[in-house]
Amino acid sequence: MDTFDLEGSEYIELNKLLKICHLVGSGGEANMLISSGLIRVNKQTETRKRMKLRAGDVIEYEEKQIHIK
Repeated sequence: MDTFDLEGSEYIELNKLLKICHLVGSGGEANMLISSGLIRVNKQTETRKRMKLRAGDVIEYEEKQIHIK
């Protein structure tokens, strides 16, 4: 499982996290994956592109997991 540190921020939006962590090549690709129901947050399918992720959230895509710190 990979981790992402918010570095003092309150949250990060889901589509931005996917780009920053290099799970997608562009924002459009991130939005498409989210809209298609391929991203899970805390074991629940998530379709909100700008969902605010906070410390403790776990994002899953295919075999990859990212834990928000």
